Amino acid sequence: MSRDATPLMQQYHEIKARHANAILLFRMGDFYEMFYDDAETAARVLGLTLTSRNNGGAAEVPLAGVPVKAVTEYLRRLVQQGFRVAICEQVEDPRLAKGIVRRAVVETVTPGAVFEDELLDGQRHNFLCALCAAGAMLGIAAADVSTGAFRLALVPIDDAAATLARFGPREVLVARGSTGPHTHGVRLNGVLVTEREEWEFDFALAREELSRRFAVHSLEGLGLAPEADPAIGAAGALLRYLGELQPGGIPHLMPPRLEQGSTVMPLDEMTRRNLELVEPLRGDLGDEGHAGTLLSVLDRTRTAMGARLLREWILAPLRQRDGIDDRLAAVAALVHTPVVCATLRGELQEVRDVERLAGKTAAGRATPRDLRALGDSLARLPRIAQVAREAGAGGLLRTVLDSWDTCDDLVGDLQRHLVERPSATLGDGDVIASGVDVQLDEFRALRDGGRDAIAGIQATERSRTGIASLRVGYNRVFGYYIEVTNANRHLIPPDYQRRQTLTGAERYVTPALKEYEEKVLGATERIETRERELFDALRARIGGQVSRLQHAATRVAILDVVAALADVAAGEGYCRPELVESFDLEIVGGRHPVVERMMPRDRFVPNDVRLSPDARMMIVTGPNMAGKSTILRQVGLIVLMAQMGSFVPATRARIGLVDRVFTRVGASDNLARGQSTFMVEMAETSAILHLATRASLVLLDEIGRGTSTYDGVSIAWAVSEHLHDRLGCKTIFATHYHELTQLADELVALRNYNVAVREVGDTIVFLHRLQAGGADRSYGIEVGRLAGLPAAVIARARAVLRLLEGEQLVAGLAQRPEAGPPPSDRVERSAPVGGAQLGLFTAPDPIVERLCAVDVEQTTPLEAIRILGELSAAARARPVQS
Repeated sequence: MSRDATPLMQQYHEIKARHANAILLFRMGDFYEMFYDDAETAARVLGLTLTSRNNGGAAEVPLAGVPVKAVTEYLRRLVQQGFRVAICEQVEDPRLAKGIVRRAVVETVTPGAVFEDELLDGQRHNFLCALCAAGAMLGIAAADVSTGAFRLALVPIDDAAATLARFGPREVLVARGSTGPHTHGVRLNGVLVTEREEWEFDFALAREELSRRFAVHSLEGLGLAPEADPAIGAAGALLRYLGELQPGGIPHLMPPRLEQGSTVMPLDEMTRRNLELVEPLRGDLGDEGHAGTLLSVLDRTRTAMGARLLREWILAPLRQRDGIDDRLAAVAALVHTPVVCATLRGELQEVRDVERLAGKTAAGRATPRDLRALGDSLARLPRIAQVAREAGAGGLLRTVLDSWDTCDDLVGDLQRHLVERPSATLGDGDVIASGVDVQLDEFRALRDGGRDAIAGIQATERSRTGIASLRVGYNRVFGYYIEVTNANRHLIPPDYQRRQTLTGAERYVTPALKEYEEKVLGATERIETRERELFDALRARIGGQVSRLQHAATRVAILDVVAALADVAAGEGYCRPELVESFDLEIVGGRHPVVERMMPRDRFVPNDVRLSPDARMMIVTGPNMAGKSTILRQVGLIVLMAQMGSFVPATRARIGLVDRVFTRVGASDNLARGQSTFMVEMAETSAILHLATRASLVLLDEIGRGTSTYDGVSIAWAVSEHLHDRLGCKTIFATHYHELTQLADELVALRNYNVAVREVGDTIVFLHRLQAGGADRSYGIEVGRLAGLPAAVIARARAVLRLLEGEQLVAGLAQRPEAGPPPSDRVERSAPVGGAQLGLFTAPDPIVERLCAVDVEQTTPLEAIRILGELSAAARARPVQS
């Protein structure tokens, strides 16, 4: 820092040194100014004009500024691009300052720590996460400062990615030195990663911090046993970081809730992506971010809290039958009382985001308009509970209604103290209602009486001077004045004192006018001061009840989700699934919830799927466009919907609980990670084979197509045997490899199915109906014709196909070694006759391959004679087969 720096810049440097990793917004009157590198960054990112400030010496300091009133939009853009922003305010009245106004950073905004509504997505939580590893386990702490939600999870490293993706953090804290392509086994692409010192994750320090924060003698009282230490260590680092970002504290942060892995189904990236649960595979299906997803079908919620909770339910299906049945019973109660459901949804429509309003109130950030919205929303709680009780008290409804808090005392306090439509900020209009405070009412009477007197002065002066156009006005510079046009200047009385000259008029004051001005302006200042005192006290009282407000918001959110699911179920013809502890999966008349919404209802063809211990694996063959992938996805979605507590798109569904749903659908390169299509396919398949259990549901589509035909069929064959023999899980495998249908002769619990196609002359009609048996053709050429391939290409393809079909490509089945102890239903196989072991495929004849490669129309007579000679010599040289 230059010795010639001004006192102001010295103050700036001192503050900036404590926030070196953030862009510092330095408050100077009506602007936030940025200097040096911060100014250059902001100018580039925000499109601001970069100027300079003379620093008291020769140096010119780069400068960029934004108005205080417009800062929210600039802040949003910075945070969205991953910047940290420190807000430095003037913390004393400039009029009372002796020297440089005192300034201090009151908040640091990061992508993971945001309060302002304009910076948040109301439909999802904004989690900041911390990771702490211990051996094979990873502790995750997640906090949303806007709502106060605080979650902990302790999961195996293998499940860490699925759990972290469910939280969807905007920012992640890790111990310094642990970052890399795989941080604790998790890829953190597109997430702001913040390194913290390793000691901040210490278990013992974290236990002390949590005990002090939540005023408990032992963390066992919060359900945090010693084995949860990695999650506790992550929570300690998270709290310490939040303390730095929010010096004023986060009083609304709830006690941490430890999520047990046995109660929630982890969903890996493949499954979330392939089933399009909350994000579409394609981004061109609509303007909304979740168009074309399961969330888009189910989200008929009426409140922001409900929308966030529904997303959580979709991404965290339950594993325990009791919890699922409780949700289903609540949905059923509203499905069977449609009038009640519609009335309840109408009441919920009027409820604002109580969860985030409560957080802003407790943090001292709520505006007068926020507090009034909170009071009006809480005022609807009694009616909401009354309507919900009319549906009965089944399942989750009973739990919610038995612990319902109408918050009547808070509603009374808010509605009594605030005017019906308060201004957004103090000082822009009346906020506190009349009759609340005697002193405030006196100030208002004085202000209003002074205004009346000023109006009377105008009438009096017009009469006294005879100037009919005389008027009394006001501006911030000169206060109240009397304005007289130049044409009437000769009528001005002697006691008028000139204050301002205009082009066509003069402005004056009188002793009487100044006297009333002092009364009015003094009363206005005193009103603003008193209103601020009363409002701050009200906000503090309501904020002190934040736990009650959060409790109420949670119950409203549950009712909202249940009512939304009931509305979807009734409107779309869904059925209540039967959840059982057995292995069986039976879906009658199943439909894809998203696809059927994107086409006329009568055009979607429902299908039945049945899996049981003795028929636990399905091989589904058929051409592209016939609907194989749709059937796979709809089975996965129906199972997940059932276990999240939703009715399902089917005529009847009996679902044996699954611990995981795995999908491998479609193929794509991941060039950013240096992986080809086939590598991605194999990595995803490998993960399934390592993580799936007998209680899992595995959905596979086209395993092995990313490599040569023989390699692909071999891999698909071996994967099928592994799933059948070693894992014994429910499996549906869609494939173009018709050779796999031969597995039904070897694997006793495997069944062949195909998607029906009708041939009409040279064309095909897709029936989209699943039926028993394997397909004998792929109809690839017909699909190519439908896709618009030129007629000449189609004709040539048919000719080549006829030639190839003359060759026997598949000769037999391999005798393979037993892979570990087989299930009791494994078919025993004997060695082939003669002791020779057959290959899975016969090797292609090289002479035939050479002959097939000849293009007769393009071959000259001389070339034909030469080729014939080569083939003849090769045939003579071949050993005679006995």
